[in-house]
Amino acid sequence: MLKRPLAVLAGVCLAVASSFAPVHAADTKVLRVSAIPDEAPTELLRKFEPLGKYLEQELGMQVKFQPVADYAGVVEALGAGHLDLAWLGGFTFVQARLRTGDAIPLVQREQDEVFTSTFITADPQITSHQDLKGKSFAFGSVSSTSGHLMPRYFLLQDGIEPDSFFSRVGFSGAHDATVAWVEAGRVDAGVLNTSVWDKLVEENKVDTAKVRVYSTTPTYFDYNWTVRGNLDAQLVQDIKAAFLKLDPENPEHKAILDLQRASRFVETSPENYQGIEQAARSAGLLQ
Repeated sequence: MLKRPLAVLAGVCLAVASSFAPVHAADTKVLRVSAIPDEAPTELLRKFEPLGKYLEQELGMQVKFQPVADYAGVVEALGAGHLDLAWLGGFTFVQARLRTGDAIPLVQREQDEVFTSTFITADPQITSHQDLKGKSFAFGSVSSTSGHLMPRYFLLQDGIEPDSFFSRVGFSGAHDATVAWVEAGRVDAGVLNTSVWDKLVEENKVDTAKVRVYSTTPTYFDYNWTVRGNLDAQLVQDIKAAFLKLDPENPEHKAILDLQRASRFVETSPENYQGIEQAARSAGLLQ
């Protein structure tokens, strides 16, 4: 499953993506935006609505958010020209870049330069990875940077081959789902995006008397906002400028940044994700 081609992984999302009508760069009237479904669809929409309204004001055009069913669907839709702008994880960006040859990463949050993944458990006997030998474990989505690729890579670096070390490896599909699995006892431990873990704790959506962190990965580059390569060049620059303009000292801007869990946005480049691509090849997730 892990090594199947991206087109196969897209699966059900192609039906969603096909609802978009491709447009030429110069004909863009509506900015079509999506995001990897690393959280529940309602949460993604809640987070995007203020940002979408801000982009409409800054760009002078309609901005439409279109959720998709899985990570591969975002990559496929971007590559097919059905999307203009997408919120991608580091690994999803690498897949999009390989799929299209020219996808452009515009901006990332400051914290995406030093991102981490958090390993959690509800078993009081587990204090390290070694305590999980022969036990069950959950990743997020197969294509998730923070919920699968980088945790798998770091486990391998520690001499742990997940598929043989754990008794069972499951994929919950999303970070919040991984927490729910661990809390419900469906798996002995799991791993997720540290930012999502922090948010769930802050919002009292996880019982921290039961579920706790037992390890954290080293840092790596992760999320970014990416545009398709043939989008109008002036529009690309305007989108980038709009993100960079968001000022945490401006109360309205801060509200948008807070929903994105961003201190501010900074420029990024494809070179920042070379380490992600190398990790994916090392972990056997790219051929």
